[in-house]
Amino acid sequence: MAILVPVLVGLFVALVSYWWIQLEKRRNKMKWLPEAPRVPLLGNVLELRDSTEILKVFMKYCEKYDGLFTIELITAKFIVASNPEFLEFLLGKMDILDKSYEYKFLSNWLGSGLLTADAEIWKKSRKMLTPSFHFSILENFIETFNSNADILKEILSEKADAETFDVFPYAAMSALDIISETTMGVSINAQRNPKSDYINAVKEKCRILIERIYSPIKKFDLTFPLTNDYYADLNHVKTLHDHTLKIINKRKQELKSNVKKETMVKNDEDEGIKKRKVFLDLMLDATIDGRQLSDNEIRQEVDTFMFAGHDTTATSLSFTLYCLSTHPEVQKRAVEEQQKIFGSDRNRSATHRDLQEMKYLEMIIKESLRMYPPVPYIGRKTKRDISYKDGNVILAGTGILVIIFAVNRNPKYFPEPDKFNPSRFEENKIYSQYAYIPFSAGPRNCIGQKFAMLEMKVVLSKVLRHFELLPSGQDLILSAQTVLKSQNGVNIKLKKRDIWN
Repeated sequence: MAILVPVLVGLFVALVSYWWIQLEKRRNKMKWLPEAPRVPLLGNVLELRDSTEILKVFMKYCEKYDGLFTIELITAKFIVASNPEFLEFLLGKMDILDKSYEYKFLSNWLGSGLLTADAEIWKKSRKMLTPSFHFSILENFIETFNSNADILKEILSEKADAETFDVFPYAAMSALDIISETTMGVSINAQRNPKSDYINAVKEKCRILIERIYSPIKKFDLTFPLTNDYYADLNHVKTLHDHTLKIINKRKQELKSNVKKETMVKNDEDEGIKKRKVFLDLMLDATIDGRQLSDNEIRQEVDTFMFAGHDTTATSLSFTLYCLSTHPEVQKRAVEEQQKIFGSDRNRSATHRDLQEMKYLEMIIKESLRMYPPVPYIGRKTKRDISYKDGNVILAGTGILVIIFAVNRNPKYFPEPDKFNPSRFEENKIYSQYAYIPFSAGPRNCIGQKFAMLEMKVVLSKVLRHFELLPSGQDLILSAQTVLKSQNGVNIKLKKRDIWN
């Protein structure tokens, strides 16, 4: 034992020395970039430890360093970017497609799905899945959007003419129902039964993901098993995988039995929805490199759609409803547009043609996405040395954080960036496609952005036709998590809209 202690101390000193030498080499190679002020050894960890302060810190430095600088998080040095010129170089290149380290925390759930896959796997998957988001496919989902918007309207009616409430949980359950039906072809009935094992597993997995990003103990694979969340995570992932694989096997059996796609399919709660061609069907028919996908590969993509397609949309819906509640003049114009489209029949379902006519509502959504992008930042990682302009080099293995929140609030492109003004999108006065990136940009942008826009239009249209949105008097306390959150909820009031036309 007496010998072991100095050996361990020696190994620790050697490890720290090696880390310090490597960090110094990286610092020297990246001197062409300004550095955010840092604390010795810890770097910028202390000022970035609070999720409600992260965006404020990044906004401050993005303004100071023209949207391009470096930070340090103990052992790692990152480039932080919001400069559109640099983003065009970064996001527009086909050879900087790998996601950053933090995405691996999703790998035990999503595997190598579209969100988390390395570049080579992603290229094949994106090519395979792109036809699934063709206009003709998306148009078929409008019926699902409408039916779930009706349920949301019914549930929100219970909150109308009452006290302030947080609208996010209701938007989240609606989005979860929609993504389940359009992805897997079954209803999990989240809006009416928000306490099922599957829904709880989704919520808990997302919570643990945040814990792993910010907790110094849970962040590392070596120490994560020392926590209770490690074992909880295993159980939740098993629940999620079992649910998806059960649906996949059920669909495959139906196809083998020559069950027509128009038949009714019931979930475990005996709720039926009309069967139509959903993403799962398309993946069962798809091939990569001339072979059909395995059940595990299909599960990875289905789970990816479930994760990426509900939390982001719910966030966008919530913040848009909040913006409408705090800007009555914008809400008034939006309602007038709805009255023009629907006439005296505000109860009918929205059609694709109706959605195309909702020009002002689309402007509202775009402005809400600008101010409150559902994903406030994304990460990339270089696999090799990359030459930038003036002979400067980005070293292999460098993590790059793209601060979407700061990109979308650049006063050069958006005067009075903190002011909610949908009219700024009236004439599309954006000078660079990389100055407005709520869905990211370049080849690895969000594949589901058109899907999300259609869904939000249907749901917001339904809410506007039946409720007046009123301010709660509570400001948002923004928190940068896997998606943008408000620490104190997205609080609004509702009043039933008794008079129509």
